Amino acid sequence: MYGMLDISTSGMIAQRTRLEVIQANIANQDTIRDTTGKINPYRRRIATLAPGDPGAVGESSRSFGVHVQEVMFDPAPARPGRYAPGHPDAWTDGPFAGYIARTNIDPVTEQINALEAQRAYEANVVAAEATKQMIGAALRLIA
Repeated sequence: MYGMLDISTSGMIAQRTRLEVIQANIANQDTIRDTTGKINPYRRRIATLAPGDPGAVGESSRSFGVHVQEVMFDPAPARPGRYAPGHPDAWTDGPFAGYIARTNIDPVTEQINALEAQRAYEANVVAAEATKQMIGAALRLIA
């Protein structure tokens, strides 16, 4: 069952996961070859969030909190770079033949998403602190 602090905690966990996905995207923005050495640009990942707790017991507890539903690939295609047919990282066939391979990651978009996730994390921290203060005040009134 979700308590008052568990709601904010679930938000912090979800935003931390989202930040980790964004960090992986930024770290791999120049990765254009796979482990076998073939040209296969890194595809941007997106963390999708959903309400509730999928592991909760009972339907009444599922409506509180948030969780990462899945980390999926961005459907946007890889972007071609500059035209350089003799370059070792250029596509040899297909619609981008002769163009240097690039990922579909936009660093500016990733930075904005990171700032948004950071602010959401901070908001959850403030909500958890306020909840702790309210619980403490209620206990002092009772005592």
